[in-house]
Amino acid sequence: MKILVSVKRAIDYNVRIQVAPDGSGVVKNGVKHSMNPFDEIAVEQAIRWKEDGTATEVVAVAIGDDAVAEQLRTAVAFGCDRAIHVKTDDEVQPLTAARVFKALAERESPDMFLMGKQAIDDDANQTGQMTAAKLNWPQATFASKIELADGKAEVTREIDTGLETLSVDLPAVVTVDLRLNEPRYLKLPNIMKAKKKPIEALAFDELDVAAATPIKTVTTKAPPKRAGGIMVETVDELVAKLKEKSLI
Repeated sequence: MKILVSVKRAIDYNVRIQVAPDGSGVVKNGVKHSMNPFDEIAVEQAIRWKEDGTATEVVAVAIGDDAVAEQLRTAVAFGCDRAIHVKTDDEVQPLTAARVFKALAERESPDMFLMGKQAIDDDANQTGQMTAAKLNWPQATFASKIELADGKAEVTREIDTGLETLSVDLPAVVTVDLRLNEPRYLKLPNIMKAKKKPIEALAFDELDVAAATPIKTVTTKAPPKRAGGIMVETVDELVAKLKEKSLI
Protein backbone atom coordinates (compact mmCIF):
# COMPACT_ATOMS: atom_id res chain seq x y z
CA MET A 1 0.00 0.00 0.00
CA LYS A 2 1.25 3.43 -0.99
CA ILE A 3 0.12 6.50 0.92
CA LEU A 4 0.40 10.16 -0.02
CA VAL A 5 0.22 12.53 2.93
CA SER A 6 -0.08 16.30 2.61
CA VAL A 7 1.96 18.73 4.68
CA LYS A 8 1.31 22.44 5.10
CA ARG A 9 3.52 25.11 6.65
CA ALA A 10 1.57 27.25 9.10
CA ILE A 11 2.27 29.68 11.90
CA ASP A 12 3.02 27.62 15.00
CA TYR A 13 -0.01 27.10 17.23
CA ASN A 14 1.85 28.53 20.23
CA VAL A 15 2.39 31.90 18.53
CA ARG A 16 0.15 34.80 19.49
CA ILE A 17 -1.19 36.08 16.19
CA GLN A 18 -0.81 39.78 15.43
CA VAL A 19 -2.72 41.62 12.71
CA ALA A 20 -0.50 43.53 10.27
CA PRO A 21 -0.67 47.34 10.73
CA ASP A 22 -2.10 47.84 7.23
CA GLY A 23 -4.84 45.22 7.75
CA SER A 24 -3.59 43.10 4.85
CA GLY A 25 -3.38 39.95 6.96
CA VAL A 26 -1.40 38.70 9.93
CA VAL A 27 2.27 39.22 10.69
CA LYS A 28 4.31 36.29 9.31
CA ASN A 29 7.86 37.61 9.06
CA GLY A 30 10.01 36.63 12.00
CA VAL A 31 7.27 34.37 13.34
CA LYS A 32 7.83 30.70 14.11
CA HIS A 33 6.26 28.32 11.59
CA SER A 34 5.77 24.57 11.89
CA MET A 35 3.85 21.71 10.33
CA ASN A 36 0.08 22.14 10.54
CA PRO A 37 -0.88 20.04 13.62
CA PHE A 38 -3.60 18.07 11.79
CA ASP A 39 -1.12 17.22 9.02
CA GLU A 40 1.31 16.03 11.69
CA ILE A 41 -1.36 13.60 12.88
CA ALA A 42 -1.82 12.39 9.29
CA VAL A 43 1.93 11.83 8.92
CA GLU A 44 2.05 9.94 12.22
CA GLN A 45 -0.77 7.64 11.12
CA ALA A 46 0.88 6.90 7.78
CA ILE A 47 4.17 6.07 9.51
CA ARG A 48 2.43 3.77 11.99
CA TRP A 49 0.97 1.84 9.06
CA LYS A 50 4.42 1.60 7.52
CA GLU A 51 5.90 0.33 10.78
CA ASP A 52 3.29 -2.41 11.18
CA GLY A 53 3.62 -3.50 7.55
CA THR A 54 0.27 -2.16 6.33
CA ALA A 55 1.91 0.51 4.13
CA THR A 56 4.94 -0.11 1.93
CA GLU A 57 5.68 3.51 0.97
CA VAL A 58 4.75 6.90 2.43
CA VAL A 59 5.27 10.02 0.34
CA ALA A 60 4.95 13.51 1.87
CA VAL A 61 3.78 16.29 -0.47
CA ALA A 62 3.64 20.05 0.05
CA ILE A 63 3.03 23.25 -1.89
CA GLY A 64 4.73 26.58 -1.25
CA ASP A 65 7.94 28.56 -1.31
CA ASP A 66 11.42 27.38 -0.35
CA ALA A 67 10.63 27.57 3.37
CA VAL A 68 8.20 24.63 3.03
CA ALA A 69 11.20 22.32 2.67
CA GLU A 70 11.61 22.57 6.46
CA GLN A 71 8.24 20.91 7.05
CA LEU A 72 8.91 18.27 4.40
CA ARG A 73 12.16 17.37 6.13
CA THR A 74 10.20 17.05 9.37
CA ALA A 75 7.92 14.57 7.59
CA VAL A 76 10.99 12.63 6.40
CA ALA A 77 12.31 12.66 9.97
CA PHE A 78 9.02 11.06 11.05
CA GLY A 79 9.76 8.25 8.59
CA CYS A 80 8.35 9.23 5.19
CA ASP A 81 10.20 7.52 2.34
CA ARG A 82 10.11 10.46 -0.05
CA ALA A 83 9.09 14.12 -0.19
CA ILE A 84 7.72 16.13 -3.10
CA HIS A 85 7.76 19.93 -3.06
CA VAL A 86 5.57 21.75 -5.58
CA LYS A 87 7.14 25.21 -5.62
CA THR A 88 5.31 28.51 -5.78
CA ASP A 89 5.77 31.89 -4.12
CA ASP A 90 2.06 32.71 -4.41
CA GLU A 91 -0.56 32.11 -1.75
CA VAL A 92 -2.07 28.65 -2.17
CA GLN A 93 -5.81 28.46 -1.62
CA PRO A 94 -7.85 25.23 -1.34
CA LEU A 95 -8.90 24.85 -4.98
CA THR A 96 -5.34 25.36 -6.22
CA ALA A 97 -4.09 22.82 -3.66
CA ALA A 98 -6.76 20.34 -4.77
CA ARG A 99 -5.68 20.68 -8.40
CA VAL A 100 -2.06 20.06 -7.46
CA PHE A 101 -2.92 17.08 -5.27
CA LYS A 102 -5.04 15.58 -8.05
CA ALA A 103 -2.07 15.81 -10.42
CA LEU A 104 0.26 14.28 -7.84
CA ALA A 105 -2.17 11.44 -7.11
CA GLU A 106 -2.45 10.65 -10.82
CA ARG A 107 1.34 10.71 -11.05
CA GLU A 108 2.00 8.58 -7.96
CA SER A 109 -1.06 6.24 -7.99
CA PRO A 110 -1.45 5.91 -4.20
CA ASP A 111 -3.94 3.71 -2.39
CA MET A 112 -4.83 6.56 -0.04
CA PHE A 113 -4.38 10.31 0.19
CA LEU A 114 -4.20 11.22 3.87
CA MET A 115 -4.65 14.85 4.96
CA GLY A 116 -5.29 16.94 8.04
CA LYS A 117 -8.96 17.89 8.26
CA GLN A 118 -8.03 21.58 8.05
CA ALA A 119 -5.13 23.99 8.43
CA ILE A 120 -5.00 26.14 11.54
CA ASP A 121 -4.16 29.30 9.57
CA ASP A 122 -7.22 29.61 7.33
CA ASP A 123 -9.47 26.90 8.90
CA ALA A 124 -10.98 26.43 5.43
CA ASN A 125 -11.62 22.65 5.74
CA GLN A 126 -12.01 22.37 1.95
CA THR A 127 -8.88 20.88 0.39
CA GLY A 128 -9.55 17.23 1.18
CA GLN A 129 -13.12 17.37 -0.08
CA MET A 130 -12.11 19.24 -3.24
CA THR A 131 -9.29 16.78 -3.93
CA ALA A 132 -11.65 13.81 -3.63
CA ALA A 133 -14.10 15.50 -6.00
CA LYS A 134 -11.36 16.25 -8.53
CA LEU A 135 -10.13 12.65 -8.42
CA ASN A 136 -13.66 11.20 -8.28
CA TRP A 137 -12.54 9.15 -5.26
CA PRO A 138 -14.52 8.26 -2.14
CA GLN A 139 -13.84 10.49 0.85
CA ALA A 140 -14.11 10.25 4.62
CA THR A 141 -13.50 13.36 6.70
CA PHE A 142 -12.80 14.10 10.41
CA ALA A 143 -11.43 10.60 11.01
CA SER A 144 -10.80 9.67 14.65
CA LYS A 145 -10.18 5.98 13.86
CA ILE A 146 -9.18 4.22 10.63
CA GLU A 147 -9.05 0.47 10.01
CA LEU A 148 -7.79 -0.96 6.71
CA ALA A 149 -8.75 -4.37 5.32
CA ASP A 150 -9.65 -6.02 2.00
CA GLY A 151 -9.18 -2.90 -0.12
CA LYS A 152 -11.45 -0.82 2.09
CA ALA A 153 -11.06 1.74 4.87
CA GLU A 154 -13.48 1.72 7.78
CA VAL A 155 -13.45 5.24 9.14
CA THR A 156 -14.97 6.44 12.39
CA ARG A 157 -15.59 10.14 12.05
CA GLU A 158 -16.65 12.84 14.46
CA ILE A 159 -19.91 14.62 13.72
CA ASP A 160 -22.06 17.08 15.67
CA THR A 161 -24.22 14.36 17.21
CA GLY A 162 -21.43 11.90 18.06
CA LEU A 163 -19.61 9.34 15.93
CA GLU A 164 -20.36 7.94 12.49
CA THR A 165 -18.66 4.96 10.82
CA LEU A 166 -18.19 4.82 7.06
CA SER A 167 -16.71 2.16 4.82
CA VAL A 168 -15.03 3.49 1.66
CA ASP A 169 -13.31 1.68 -1.19
CA LEU A 170 -9.66 2.44 -1.83
CA PRO A 171 -8.17 4.56 -3.28
CA ALA A 172 -9.78 7.26 -1.17
CA VAL A 173 -9.13 10.63 0.41
CA VAL A 174 -9.26 10.61 4.21
CA THR A 175 -8.88 13.70 6.40
CA VAL A 176 -7.91 13.19 10.02
CA ASP A 177 -9.09 14.73 13.26
CA LEU A 178 -7.35 15.54 16.52
CA ARG A 179 -8.15 12.30 18.37
CA LEU A 180 -6.78 9.87 15.77
CA ASN A 181 -3.37 9.66 17.46
CA GLU A 182 -0.68 11.56 19.32
CA PRO A 183 2.36 12.30 17.14
CA ARG A 184 5.72 11.09 18.41
CA TYR A 185 8.61 13.28 19.50
CA LEU A 186 11.29 13.34 16.85
CA LYS A 187 14.75 12.11 17.74
CA LEU A 188 17.74 14.28 16.89
CA PRO A 189 19.49 11.59 14.76
CA ASN A 190 16.38 11.28 12.58
CA ILE A 191 16.22 15.06 12.16
CA MET A 192 19.89 15.18 11.13
CA LYS A 193 19.46 12.31 8.66
CA ALA A 194 16.42 14.01 7.12
CA LYS A 195 18.49 17.11 6.35
CA LYS A 196 20.67 15.05 4.01
CA LYS A 197 17.86 13.39 2.07
CA PRO A 198 16.88 14.92 -1.28
CA ILE A 199 13.48 16.52 -1.82
CA GLU A 200 11.96 16.25 -5.27
CA ALA A 201 11.05 19.73 -6.52
CA LEU A 202 8.36 20.31 -9.13
CA ALA A 203 6.86 23.37 -10.77
CA PHE A 204 3.21 23.92 -11.59
CA ASP A 205 4.09 23.66 -15.29
CA GLU A 206 5.51 20.16 -14.81
CA LEU A 207 2.17 19.03 -13.39
CA ASP A 208 0.14 20.93 -16.00
CA VAL A 209 -1.76 22.70 -13.20
CA ALA A 210 -3.11 26.24 -13.26
CA ALA A 211 -3.67 28.25 -10.08
CA ALA A 212 -7.32 28.93 -9.31
CA THR A 213 -8.65 32.48 -9.21
CA PRO A 214 -7.86 33.52 -5.64
CA ILE A 215 -10.39 34.68 -3.10
CA LYS A 216 -9.29 38.17 -2.11
CA THR A 217 -9.20 39.22 1.52
CA VAL A 218 -10.33 42.83 1.69
CA THR A 219 -9.16 43.57 5.21
CA THR A 220 -8.19 41.83 8.44
CA LYS A 221 -9.08 43.14 11.89
CA ALA A 222 -8.29 41.95 15.36
CA PRO A 223 -11.33 40.96 17.45
CA PRO A 224 -12.57 43.63 19.86
CA LYS A 225 -11.00 43.56 23.28
CA ARG A 226 -13.03 41.69 25.83
CA ALA A 227 -14.87 43.92 28.26
CA GLY A 228 -14.24 43.50 31.96
CA GLY A 229 -16.65 41.53 34.12
CA ILE A 230 -19.24 42.99 36.47
CA MET A 231 -19.42 41.99 40.11
CA VAL A 232 -22.94 41.48 41.51
CA GLU A 233 -23.95 40.98 45.14
CA THR A 234 -27.33 39.29 44.83
CA VAL A 235 -29.15 36.84 42.58
CA ASP A 236 -31.72 39.50 41.75
CA GLU A 237 -28.97 41.84 40.58
CA LEU A 238 -27.51 39.04 38.43
CA VAL A 239 -30.87 38.33 36.81
CA ALA A 240 -31.40 42.04 36.15
CA LYS A 241 -28.01 42.33 34.43
CA LEU A 242 -28.68 39.27 32.26
CA LYS A 243 -32.06 40.67 31.22
CA GLU A 244 -30.45 44.00 30.48
CA LYS A 245 -28.15 42.27 27.97
CA SER A 246 -31.03 40.17 26.57
CA LEU A 247 -29.33 36.96 27.69
CA ILE A 248 -32.44 35.64 29.39
